[in-house]
Amino acid sequence: MLDDRLRALGPNHPDTLSTRHGLASWRGEAGDAAGAAAALAELLDDQLRVHGPDHPDILSTRHNLAYWRGEAGDAAGAAAAFAELLDDRLRTQGPDHPHILTTRNSLADWRSRAGQDSPAVE
Repeated sequence: MLDDRLRALGPNHPDTLSTRHGLASWRGEAGDAAGAAAALAELLDDQLRVHGPDHPDILSTRHNLAYWRGEAGDAAGAAAAFAELLDDRLRTQGPDHPHILTTRNSLADWRSRAGQDSPAVE
């Protein structure tokens, strides 16, 4: 499917980028957390070039990248990434957006896994 989208739509089309996101996530689900994180980091670079830093798809990619980074063994890095993501979500989406609660929960989880005593919510 990715090859078809690349050929028909090009590498920067939203559907092509979405397909890459899905493939990276399924890679992680199949047991390759490090591969998923690497694929999402590459995707994030391309999304930033196409959309800019505050696009909702970028925030989603950053969330999944932080998760798979943690699953690959970097709990402290995941916690730091979720803290940065929370700041950006609050700035761009406001405190009442549904994704804020999810991001706060992920931050608390990864801080706990990293053995950090600092609060999940600042």
